[in-house]
Amino acid sequence: MKIGELAERTGVSARMLRYYEQQHLLTAERSANGYRSYRPSDVDRVREIRALLDAGLPTRFARAVLDMGLATDEPPIPGWTPTCTATFAGMLRTELDRLEEQLSCLARSRDAVRQYLDTVTVVESAA
Repeated sequence: MKIGELAERTGVSARMLRYYEQQHLLTAERSANGYRSYRPSDVDRVREIRALLDAGLPTRFARAVLDMGLATDEPPIPGWTPTCTATFAGMLRTELDRLEEQLSCLARSRDAVRQYLDTVTVVESAA
């Protein structure tokens, strides 16, 4: 499928899909005329990319998760090795701590909203 169709099927702009390609999150094959061609499985890949980025993961970390196949339950990409530098591991640990704090904050907010709704009496508004 061409980039416009992938954009339509995923709700992600063609410009953003090109950015994902620049960041090595998404790979397109090129036809003889230079047009990008995507596989049907790229629809799911783009959705996984969006989910990781929407969670606040920077692209370099999203790429590591996607390359390993963790987000999609697919096998790792060819050439993937189970090693990383101590610097990258430290950055990932910092990111993990940030995500854990974000989850904790979201859980507190969810609980507060739930408690509010469980406590109040809901009345119809006057028109």
